Amino acid sequence: MEKNESTKTKYESALAKYNTNLNDADIANKVAKLIAEKSSENDTEEIKKILFHCIDLTTLNTTDSDESVMNFTKRVNLFDEQFPDLDNVAAICVYPNFAEIVRSTLEVENVNIACVSGGFPSSQTFTEVKIAETAMALMEGADEIDIVISVGKFLSGDYENMCDEIQELKDTCKKHHLKVILETGALKTASNIMKASLLSMYSGADFIKTSTGKQQPAATPEAAYVMCTAIKAYYEETGNKIGFKPAGGINTVEDAITYYTIVKEVLGEEWLNNSLFRIGTSRLANLLLSEIKGESINFF
Repeated sequence: MEKNESTKTKYESALAKYNTNLNDADIANKVAKLIAEKSSENDTEEIKKILFHCIDLTTLNTTDSDESVMNFTKRVNLFDEQFPDLDNVAAICVYPNFAEIVRSTLEVENVNIACVSGGFPSSQTFTEVKIAETAMALMEGADEIDIVISVGKFLSGDYENMCDEIQELKDTCKKHHLKVILETGALKTASNIMKASLLSMYSGADFIKTSTGKQQPAATPEAAYVMCTAIKAYYEETGNKIGFKPAGGINTVEDAITYYTIVKEVLGEEWLNNSLFRIGTSRLANLLLSEIKGESINFF
């Protein structure tokens, strides 16, 4: 039974402004058609350079140590010397306890420090712990924070507590960018991905991101299409431009070009820069570099 306006929560009222009743098969067909028709035209050296500059170079391993993260960061420093004709990656993404190591090691300009936070990757801890972890990451040098929505709260319809938590974490971040991970593989349906995208943006997300990379399936073109559609609808409604970040399972240059194509076709050229488009990956940097330079390069 439809709720009347007086009994809807503010979150339900926000969602009511948009079409969230999506058909999964219809989305899959639209994405397949878009990729088949448009992807090949984006397979150019210039676009590969743009994609490289949009990478959040990521190390999120159980085996990470001060030494390994320091060496990881040093490679980003060396990149400017060895490839002066190319723009560096957008950010280095690490666990919060390594933010200070990156900050003290990073020498190049225009590369941000991003930290996963908020009980990453499960988001299953106390809100107070998420706030404290985020505040500590920022204090240690993080420029950007990547958090995961409370997927369980979302799936059980508890939009209020899910959204309130995002708002509290955005309040903690203040001027720093907050990227909100939907974990689209756990949301399963296009309608759920659309709703979670809109609720995250409504609650203060500066970016919405597909996945942690810790759960399968991770990023998919279908999830990306729905998220970009949500960003477009939200922009048309509010005038606010929200960024998009696919992450998890992006293993080939073809994958990256697919996501670039979706962003270009759904959101337009204005989104094709690292202020509004990021790619979370560790594998892709060497692959893109190899294709740009026309030889096998294993730099990172």
